[in-house]
Amino acid sequence: MPATDDEAQILDQWSHRLAHALQLLDLDFDRELILDLAGESARSVTHAAAPITALMVGYAAGLAAGARSTGTTGTATGSGGSKEDSAAAVAQAAAVAFRLCEDGADGGPSGKGWADTAQ
Repeated sequence: MPATDDEAQILDQWSHRLAHALQLLDLDFDRELILDLAGESARSVTHAAAPITALMVGYAAGLAAGARSTGTTGTATGSGGSKEDSAAAVAQAAAVAFRLCEDGADGGPSGKGWADTAQ
């Protein structure tokens, strides 16, 4: 979460510039959720977990939103989808990451092997 109004404004401007540079012209996302998730993973695991967690949640959400928009259940391309699909996919992926943060650097699915992961 930005500490000041100036920091929030800078973050908004940066997000807007980056979205345009990446050609994500109508990107709308819950900044507070992503910032909270990054902060929690930094506290629970290690500081460097914050950007990795945000990237992986975004990637997983993109794949899930693409799968919802095409009606597939397998691997998706991550393209297409409504804003509602995207928001739901981000919320679902973030919830998984928040649950994993509860275990810190240890524990979670990989702490027990692959037995409970359907892999």
